[in-house]
Amino acid sequence: MNSSPVIVDRELLRTRLRRARALGPSTFLLERVAEELADRLASVLRTFPCGLDLCTPTDALRRALARSDKIDAIIAAHALVQAEAGRTGLAVAADEEALPFRDGALDLVVSALALHFVNDLPGTLVQIRRALRPDGLFVAALFGGDTLTELRAAFAAAEAEMEDGISPRVLPFADLRDLGPLQQRSEVDRLTVRYASPLALMHDLRRMGATNPLVDRSRRPLRRATLARMLEIYAQRFADPDGRIRATFEIVFLSGWAPHESQQKPLAPGSAKTRLADALRTKERSAGEKAGR
Repeated sequence: MNSSPVIVDRELLRTRLRRARALGPSTFLLERVAEELADRLASVLRTFPCGLDLCTPTDALRRALARSDKIDAIIAAHALVQAEAGRTGLAVAADEEALPFRDGALDLVVSALALHFVNDLPGTLVQIRRALRPDGLFVAALFGGDTLTELRAAFAAAEAEMEDGISPRVLPFADLRDLGPLQQRSEVDRLTVRYASPLALMHDLRRMGATNPLVDRSRRPLRRATLARMLEIYAQRFADPDGRIRATFEIVFLSGWAPHESQQKPLAPGSAKTRLADALRTKERSAGEKAGR
């Protein structure tokens, strides 16, 4: 039984992703991340007969990977599978929190800007690990903890002044310190995007399907006075001299290989055949012995 807290309203998230597609998605971040993931895979010295694109919001990642000669076929796995099948011809209904794959079915799993929306990220990573064949590769990018810190701070300050209390309006993205132990490798890239106004940023988030999906979100309509105060605070604290405001997007890149007997393993303690002192050509001293005695 999964005891992880339910933070994200997954059905609302799917509704907002559908709305983003209908509006015409804002894809500049996704396109950039897709190209970065494709470049990382290009440096891997092996091929992958069967790959899976796990819930990337658009086909940007598959288009970037289509230029590679290292992947024979890549399947789209998404809750919005009908739209995906019409674009790619290879699609399967899937949810990041309940993967429908047998153990060892996949050579490669990739994902771009989707996994920050799962309620149990460690559980999803365990499922991905099981779905990978031995020596299979997982590569993903998701939003990290510093994403939209400016918007979060401006809303909190405005609501503290204008409302009875602060309500959660921005997803609490995973912190890099929490993600590090989950994969063999994690890296971070921070992007600062400038907008004409906070409203332009919020419009972009709507077209990314990334507006507030929190279960604990306020159900009350946002008051005009609160919104106006938020816009003022954002401009006061996070605007450049030319009047444009800043928005931070922290992108965390994760990667890891499924275990395989061919991979290098650390030596067992006490198995070294050469003493460190001999290798360094120094005299070995006991613990407490001082140099020069």
